Amino acid sequence: MGFLKGILRRFGILFKLHKADYVFIHREALPVGPPIIEWIIAKVLGKKIIYDFDDAIWLPNTSKENRIVGWIKWHSKTASISRWSYKVSCGNDYLASFAKQYNSRVVVNPTTIDTVHHHNPELYAKHTSDRITVGWTGSHSTLKYLDDIVPVLQQLEKKYGDTFQFLVIANRKPELAIRNLAFIPWVEKTEIEDLIKVDIGIMPLTDDVWAKGKCGFKALQYMALQIPAVIAPVGVNIKIVDSGVNGFLCSTPDEWFNAIDRLIQDKSLRHDMGIKGRKKIEENYSVISNSSTVRSLFE
Repeated sequence: MGFLKGILRRFGILFKLHKADYVFIHREALPVGPPIIEWIIAKVLGKKIIYDFDDAIWLPNTSKENRIVGWIKWHSKTASISRWSYKVSCGNDYLASFAKQYNSRVVVNPTTIDTVHHHNPELYAKHTSDRITVGWTGSHSTLKYLDDIVPVLQQLEKKYGDTFQFLVIANRKPELAIRNLAFIPWVEKTEIEDLIKVDIGIMPLTDDVWAKGKCGFKALQYMALQIPAVIAPVGVNIKIVDSGVNGFLCSTPDEWFNAIDRLIQDKSLRHDMGIKGRKKIEENYSVISNSSTVRSLFE
């Protein structure tokens, strides 16, 4: 019933668009079915759509949680909406290359971090602990990416014992064979306060077409909070992290272990990489640096 009410509310919005110059649509107007609302906005109402997406949403990526509705998600509508839109805003070059097949007005609009009012370490108390905390944050649907890194974490745990901790911040507690596993339920209000507890942030990914569409939000969060990031060199990640300068890009288990191990042992390296990482975000992925890109969508 709630879902049906949501659909009715969304159709109700159509009657409020007569004064709009632009209609900004993130991903889709409805999570299932064909792009009826988008077609009405563009073809019937004649409004300029700014279409924004930050995942490879044209690819079927049905998880166990949404397999029931997977067959009615209508992935092909991404192409149609792109074709009808005035401009298309994409989170990285890979997504933009898809959109350019259907629209010549495509803008690469990277994931943007509020480094002043939100992801700002100066707003929060400094984290101090005798333990080194390696951390990961994400939704339950991306917990699967931790599976391949577990042997590395076990190796680190064996080396450092109780001075090592792996912290997961998510909306579901994972089942991982790690003795010193800590879990904090993700809560929007305390999200940054919880992330500050992490000394080294990780972002493992599988190198597939879906992952290439991801926009590196985890890495951006870590770096904005001066947390050195150790991430997989997949998709836009290779642009975000300059390996060995403001973080590490790792492909093999040995590379993952050596990078995290080096950061655990060297506090000054963690500090220096954290400073350089935040500088990279401020200059390339912050609200301040990206404001002109967003404004250009409406010109």
